[in-house]
Amino acid sequence: MSDADPTRYTSRTARGAAELKLGEPAIALLRARLAEIAGRTVTAIIVEVPGYTNALAGPMGAKIEGAVKLALGGFLRLAGSGEPGTPLAPTLEGAYALGRGEARSGRSMDALLAAYRVGARVSWRELSRTAVEAGLPAETLAKFAELVFAYIDELSAASVSGHTDELATTGRVRQRYLQALSRSLLLGEAPEHLIDKAQQADWEPPRTLTAVILPSAQLRGILGALDPRTLHPEDDLAELGDLAAAPGEEDATELGVLLLPDAEGSARTALLRSLRGRQATVGPAQPWTTVRTSYLRALQAHRLRLTADADAAVDTDSHLATLVVMSDPTALEDLRRQVLAPLADLRPTTAERLTETLREWLLHLGRRDDVAAALHIHPQTVRYRMTQLRQLFGPRLDDPQTVLDLTIALAVPTTSETAGPA
Repeated sequence: MSDADPTRYTSRTARGAAELKLGEPAIALLRARLAEIAGRTVTAIIVEVPGYTNALAGPMGAKIEGAVKLALGGFLRLAGSGEPGTPLAPTLEGAYALGRGEARSGRSMDALLAAYRVGARVSWRELSRTAVEAGLPAETLAKFAELVFAYIDELSAASVSGHTDELATTGRVRQRYLQALSRSLLLGEAPEHLIDKAQQADWEPPRTLTAVILPSAQLRGILGALDPRTLHPEDDLAELGDLAAAPGEEDATELGVLLLPDAEGSARTALLRSLRGRQATVGPAQPWTTVRTSYLRALQAHRLRLTADADAAVDTDSHLATLVVMSDPTALEDLRRQVLAPLADLRPTTAERLTETLREWLLHLGRRDDVAAALHIHPQTVRYRMTQLRQLFGPRLDDPQTVLDLTIALAVPTTSETAGPA
């Protein structure tokens, strides 16, 4: 333990308790309402402190509730004794252990201190309401308030000590384990190996993980706002092979990867909103042991530059058809050359106009007015161009297989086709 070992010092709270005369009726009433006060305090912490949001139903909720009950129970024993020698060490040791546990869980000291602040406010509100109901005089109530906040100060100091000690002694080791787990997840190792590494890193697996790829320079500004279980592989990403830059792309070392737990539904919507302006690409939510699938899809989408909005995060779930079509670019190019062979001998500008008309005709199921609106041309122009296309393709435009091949081949416009209007 550090120099702030909670068993080493005499508590100023215990000394202050000797001057407090609450009386047995007030103590009895406070004890009777302990569970109710603890419940309201826990609820406030979970609602108001981001690091603990939505934790009530999980194991974290039980841990918070246990810590609050231990703290309030210790306080009532102290306040009811009226003796300066009342032992406070067990409660302080519990706060110290809480600090260490929070460090192991990946939550920052800021989150825990915020929880203490909320807990102090809510518990005092409830305690003071009960004390007033018990008929305590104003002078006693003032001393009671001083004792409550001195007690919270001592608990938070013990938790800070535990958090600091955990980071100093085991935090760096755990970080190495987390890095090893992250790399194993990206490499797609067998589930049994991943489970072992998660246990070794004291990392509680979520139901799903979502891979996010973004420039490394953007990582620092977003990490603090994410779930503390988020994994962040830090070194030698290029060694994974998949991150080796293709011609014309940024170097792999300029990209970072985040693996976010349970980013589905409304959580995914919030994530995409928080990533706006960060040039991020978000893969699909996958069972945590198969997050490599999410990572590879995000990487593919990142390379394809799927959105014209430079600020918007790319949601791969919104581009599945494009990703399927572009999964083998060389095969797609071969298919385009094959099915568009009837246009090969035309002037490039004519071929481009007919190609984009054919694409819109396929997409709009031959509805001439809709095709004209999409291309910003007159319906008669559409009719003229389709007459040309039918002359070039002949009966093949009525063949289901040809229509399927053309639809796939033209699903993603080429760079030249999207460079400007017709």
